[in-house]
Amino acid sequence: MILTELQKRIATGIFGLVVMLACILWNQYSFGFLFLVISVLGLWEFYSNLEKGGYQPQKFLGTGLGAVIFIVNFFFAQSISKCESIQLTWVLYIIPVSCVFFLVELYKKNENPFTNISFTLSGIIYIAFPFGLLNYLVMFPNYLCTNFYHPEIFIGFLFLIWAGDVGAFFVGRKFGKHKLFERISPKKTWEGFFGGVALAMAVAAIISYYFTSISTIDWLVLSLIISVFGTLGDLVESHFKRGLGVKDSGNILPGHGGILDRFDSLVLSTPFVFSYMKLFT
Repeated sequence: MILTELQKRIATGIFGLVVMLACILWNQYSFGFLFLVISVLGLWEFYSNLEKGGYQPQKFLGTGLGAVIFIVNFFFAQSISKCESIQLTWVLYIIPVSCVFFLVELYKKNENPFTNISFTLSGIIYIAFPFGLLNYLVMFPNYLCTNFYHPEIFIGFLFLIWAGDVGAFFVGRKFGKHKLFERISPKKTWEGFFGGVALAMAVAAIISYYFTSISTIDWLVLSLIISVFGTLGDLVESHFKRGLGVKDSGNILPGHGGILDRFDSLVLSTPFVFSYMKLFT
């Protein structure tokens, strides 16, 4: 039986949702493995698209450093959460590794070495660091320094992203008239944006009754942060693809495109969610 594009999209979405929630809920190691894989695939996809555009990022080294950054943050967050003494020595190894990008270009016959370095480092900033920060949203200490893995806030984070996407899609499709950012994404409208914000805030109010580690006000603020920066994340990724002349960032997810197509909202909103959680909750 040949599946239609919509059927592929629905099947991939359901399968991906089940796998993601299972890994997040099981324990910190299944969470870490899942998002390490997603981080690595996202970086590889980012650099591969740049190659299609005629650039030469250091794909293997950039992807490897991104994996190291995620792993270091995973164990660093776990150490803090367990109230263990923190050894910074092994964290500092990231610094000399980061400088290797400059040394590699000495031995490559490229006319624009710093362009390649810049694109390589932009992948680290854009993808590796946000995914690394996710570890601090699921692992944090309590007064007894036990039961440190708490994925509820991150699950709520995902629900708010999905709610924003669903609200924006259906409201925009029904009532959308005023273009949000036509130069980058002709289909997005202000009506859809506010529909996404409204649904995300409604979902946040419901979530606050079940996930009570932060207040209802905090959940509502997070819904606004996620709606705004999730939308901007989608636009940033669309801008990236448009500049390179590609329709989808990849084809690893049937009916959905690539990793970056699915996690663009998460990537850009994570630093802002992390900062709010650390500064105001």
